[in-house]
Amino acid sequence: MRRNAQFSLFSDNKAAMPGDAVTIVVLESTQASNNSETSSGRSSDIGFSASGAVGATKLPNADASLGTKNDFTGSGSTQTTGSIRTKISAVVDSVLANGNMMIRGSKKITINGEEQVVLIKGVIRQSDINADNSVYSHNISEAEISFEGSGLIDSAQKPGWLTKLFHWLF
Repeated sequence: MRRNAQFSLFSDNKAAMPGDAVTIVVLESTQASNNSETSSGRSSDIGFSASGAVGATKLPNADASLGTKNDFTGSGSTQTTGSIRTKISAVVDSVLANGNMMIRGSKKITINGEEQVVLIKGVIRQSDINADNSVYSHNISEAEISFEGSGLIDSAQKPGWLTKLFHWLF
């Protein structure tokens, strides 16, 4: 795209050069689950029995028995669901030889002491940029999107140092 196209009445003002801004519309939803069950068993029995008699005299009876048994049953389940919806302004870092653009951007929001940071980077194509200079996150190749938070709620969800010590010891 030619640089002076931004002044044209007939073309859209789209990001095309390093330093240009583009709006990323992040609409991501993930869901994953994993179930696992294991069951095994083992059983062994050995037995011995003897008795006898000779004439009028009885010989003593002898019985022996040995048995072992092993059983194991295990199960586990994991389920994860996540969703994020936001808009982030990103900057074109560089333009690749084929015209694709490397982008990166971040957004930091603090509400009542809770800090949330959204980071995004990846590769976009010129053809995926909409007329309003925005790109949907599902059109970003090699996308890296991270959503991190810290504050009172984040701290309350972590175990205390005494609990961590006991988990480490036992």
